[in-house]
Amino acid sequence: MADLLIKNGRIITMNGMMIDRGVVIVDKGLITFVGKDSLEKADKVIDAKGCAVMPGLINAHTHLAMTLFRGFADDLAYDEWTKKIQAAEMNLTPEDVRAGAYLGVLEMIKSGTTAFADMYIHMDEVAKVVEETGMRAALGYGMIEGMNEDSETKLRSRERFSKQWKGAANGRITTMYAPHSAASCSKEFLEKVKQLAAKDKSRIHIHVLETQDELLWMKKKYGMCSINLLKSMEFLGPDVLAAHCVWLSDGDIDILENRKVNVVHCPSSNMALGAGIAPVPKMLEKGINVALGTDGAASGGNLDMWKEMRMASYLHKLKDPRTMPALKVIEMATVNGARAVGIDAGVLRPGCLADIIIVEMKKPQFTSSNLVSALVLGAGGCDVRTTIANGKILMEDNKVLAFDEKKIIEEARTAMSNFD
Repeated sequence: MADLLIKNGRIITMNGMMIDRGVVIVDKGLITFVGKDSLEKADKVIDAKGCAVMPGLINAHTHLAMTLFRGFADDLAYDEWTKKIQAAEMNLTPEDVRAGAYLGVLEMIKSGTTAFADMYIHMDEVAKVVEETGMRAALGYGMIEGMNEDSETKLRSRERFSKQWKGAANGRITTMYAPHSAASCSKEFLEKVKQLAAKDKSRIHIHVLETQDELLWMKKKYGMCSINLLKSMEFLGPDVLAAHCVWLSDGDIDILENRKVNVVHCPSSNMALGAGIAPVPKMLEKGINVALGTDGAASGGNLDMWKEMRMASYLHKLKDPRTMPALKVIEMATVNGARAVGIDAGVLRPGCLADIIIVEMKKPQFTSSNLVSALVLGAGGCDVRTTIANGKILMEDNKVLAFDEKKIIEEARTAMSNFD
């Protein structure tokens, strides 16, 4: 007998099929069947009539505990925003980060995100929250050279974090090395990061050319941009998650393509901070794996991946309405995200991780001849009815099962009050 059976929903497999009144069966954390009919029985049956059943969303770049800074530095230029946020971050305690991480996980579960890639500080607390809540995550302990610790101490502590948490929570946690950027870490430091990641067989999560200021600073210091510097170091490859990638030349795009780098597009944050518009259609045309991320809630406003899909769709249609069709955008939030963080998810097929969401479709905005388009352009986090990660139901019929929602919000408000 299987653990879970979902029936009667409209299944969006993200694997080339859409099945009406379909069945998805889950056992031991994996999908074992996707199709029309099955005689198999399960301990738990969910009737998804009137709903879409699809892979859980993957937030491929965020700073989870920055939920505590939501609204704290709105409407500021990028450099002013950075100064205000970094000054506040100096006072963050592990307990604060835990409260912010719990709030972020709550927000993601309620909006249908089942996995995320995070880079921040006090990451042991974030790992504990992931372990306790049932979420899936790729976690990187952020590194800005010259801040808080000397370089060698910083590298040793990150190596310790990677070894301690890699594969934890029954495999739901993977680890990444997370140097902030080529502008905030020296070439020598980045070379050591690359060596550690290779030794640990871990991925690397890094910001790349988020702003024009970074581009100009790198050219002044090195005579080349971040992409070319990282290329010269043999830093770039399919194990790299490059967030933002806004200020790219055509030559930079060719490098990303040739090195098979994973890129994460964060349109809401880029717009909010006036960072610019990443050349995502060009990257997709080149076959680069582009995922989606919300960035931190201090810049992106929230962790709702539906909003991020909608922003990505409309932003790039400003130049060409034929670009960024709905299916491509939803792929960025599922299939591409899974590839970027290195997990076997993002599609509903036997053998894949059972990270699944059920979206309530009996609403006016989903009365459409194109279901995928209706989801991308009309859905929000509140439309997600049930969230499942690793085969475990984290939210059912809009009720979070993993923890006390009211308590999490109260604790986050208390922590947030320290930064008013």
